[in-house]
Amino acid sequence: MADLTALIDTYCAAWSEPDPDRRRALLSEVWADGATYTDPTVHAAGLDGLLAHIDGVLSARPGTRVVRVSRVDDHHGLARFAWRLIFPDGTALPDGLDFAEVGADGRLTRIVGFFGPLGDLSEPDRPAQAG
Repeated sequence: MADLTALIDTYCAAWSEPDPDRRRALLSEVWADGATYTDPTVHAAGLDGLLAHIDGVLSARPGTRVVRVSRVDDHHGLARFAWRLIFPDGTALPDGLDFAEVGADGRLTRIVGFFGPLGDLSEPDRPAQAG
């Protein structure tokens, strides 16, 4: 897939698709063989691993959608984008941030996700870095 924004939007659409067969079809378009997905709650390998994780998320939160809420920023086969999980009533969780690696074939080889806003480095649980 040549257009990176379309690639990421198809990936997000897979997270929002309630039908498992359609979800598999969407993700198959953009997910490379052996690709991995990692967030604070899971590390999933391969298409079936990610599909099982998405199924669990959608089962626990029926009707939710994942929507990209930033532009897709990229360089050197890497990309980042912000997203939001929206509930059927319109409420949402705090935005998340994903980093993606894109393979030579134009499909995703790795996603690393983070939940919520970036923390302030001066917060007590993280020592400030000397500059």
